[in-house]
Amino acid sequence: MSRESVTVLGLGQMGSALAAAFLAAGHPTTVWNRTPAKADDLVADGARRAGTVADAVAASELVVVCVLDYGVVRELLEPLAGGLAGRTLVNVTSGSPEQAREMARWAAGQGARYLDGGIMTTPPGVGDTASMFLYSGSTEALEAHRATLAVLGDPIDLGEDPGIASLYDAGLLGMMWSVFGGWLHATALVGADGVAAGAFAPVALRWLSTVGLFVERYAGQIDAGRYPGDDATIDVQLATVDHLLHAGALRGVDGRLPELHRELMAKAVADGHGGDSYARLIEAFRPTR
Repeated sequence: MSRESVTVLGLGQMGSALAAAFLAAGHPTTVWNRTPAKADDLVADGARRAGTVADAVAASELVVVCVLDYGVVRELLEPLAGGLAGRTLVNVTSGSPEQAREMARWAAGQGARYLDGGIMTTPPGVGDTASMFLYSGSTEALEAHRATLAVLGDPIDLGEDPGIASLYDAGLLGMMWSVFGGWLHATALVGADGVAAGAFAPVALRWLSTVGLFVERYAGQIDAGRYPGDDATIDVQLATVDHLLHAGALRGVDGRLPELHRELMAKAVADGHGGDSYARLIEAFRPTR
């Protein structure tokens, strides 16, 4: 069965991983990079090296761009004039929702369908069906090329607003850093008493699955704007975080991260919300009206 041809512009670590995944799945793949030598390994595996951006874009209906930033995307594509007409542009370059929306308007003006993407994995995870690839923009384009894009990872359709994939990407990265920070603090705490990180990690991972259940429950409370304290109230958790801070202080562990949590909880309790669920703390992050 013939496979759809694909063009990949940009061959950094991520762009190279994308092109390699397309090749491995049997898709004729054209590649371009400002430094041509970066394409050597891919060409050895069967990719076609394009001499110019225009040549690369002309080779495929589906054009995937993975470069440094949106400025570079425009620098590469603006000289093509009408060369994008009838093509689908999938931009997985990191940027802001505002940049994504502006890029979508520009692409539409060139007669191209546009998808903005967020890659929720590192290069080694490209090609794994468990890896999420977030897309927003032309739902029609995503459905037309879903089978091809699925070789990179699970394609998640976030709707027609092209800025939503970038917005999710930013939020999910913030969540990742918070989880990493909490795990590293906990690992330092137990490590102070001689517990190896490898011994603690399986228990921590099992606990995260329970935390995930709270996320599902609290999402409904946030959408409803009601925070019933029918599981664990903020005032109880405020007392508990003091135990964490005390244990950390005795072991010389930096307490700035749990101190932030304590500050948020204490403010909620002082404002009369001690009997609410932890989901109430979203109000501390929302912009003031």
